[in-house]
Amino acid sequence: TPRPDGSQNGKEKNGKKPRKSNTPFQRIKPEAVKFADERLKDNRFEARGASETDYGAKAARDLSVTRGAGFRKEKNKKKRGSYRGGEITMQSYSIKFND
Repeated sequence: TPRPDGSQNGKEKNGKKPRKSNTPFQRIKPEAVKFADERLKDNRFEARGASETDYGAKAARDLSVTRGAGFRKEKNKKKRGSYRGGEITMQSYSIKFND
C-alpha cells in the first residue's frame, strides 16, 4: 500500500532504498586515539628535531618532492657511493614505550 509520501514499505517509488549521507568509512575514530607520546602526533621527517645538515635530512628534502616511478630511480641514486648527503650521526630519535 502506498504511503502519502509516495514510498512503499520504507522504499522509494522506484524500489530503491533511500540514500544515506556520504560519510567515509573509518575503522578507527580519530577522537578516540590516545597517544603514548606527544612526538607521535606529527609523523613528518622534519618533526624529529635533527639538524638540517645530516645525511637523512638532505635525502628527505630531495625525495619528498619526487612522486611516482621517478622515486625509485632517485632513491637508488642516493644509495650509490657517489652521493654526498651530509654528516652521518649516531643520534637516536626512537621513542621508548612502557608496557
